[in-house]
Amino acid sequence: MSARRSGDQPGDEPPQPTGHLRPTSGGALAAWTVVGLVGGWLLHPAAERFRDGAPIVTWAQPLALLLVAAILGATAYLTWRTVQVEQVRLEPHRAVNRLVLARACALVGALVAGGYLGYAVSWLGMDTELATQRAWRSAVAAAAGIGIVVTSLLLERACRVRSEEDDT
Repeated sequence: MSARRSGDQPGDEPPQPTGHLRPTSGGALAAWTVVGLVGGWLLHPAAERFRDGAPIVTWAQPLALLLVAAILGATAYLTWRTVQVEQVRLEPHRAVNRLVLARACALVGALVAGGYLGYAVSWLGMDTELATQRAWRSAVAAAAGIGIVVTSLLLERACRVRSEEDDT
């Protein structure tokens, strides 16, 4: 049973929504980066205390993040070309799916970049066998996380369409 407002007639259709989505804010990205930075920095001492060893960062982690950034970049380019160059409007559900993907990946990319950067910083000044290796690989993974954020924001921007008011 659907809720009906007073004055609605049985055949009336609800009005079309006219809201606008705002781009992902820099504040949200900065907040998730800081959360990741603190978490990554705390991971090293916590793991050594409770597990008798810190996690090893292999090349698989940064390469997987680079793959995600490449896929997002390709999706952003194809979306931009479709919407801006060919001037074809995306179907609403496809546009929403791409916007949700872009926003989620931007926030998670910021969290991951901060986490790996915090983990890399936690190894600075350590004189252990694998400290340099962990720091460098974590720094590369952090850079790949930044790549995810950048390509996600590009995808979000590629989904923008001109409103009818802009066409007049």
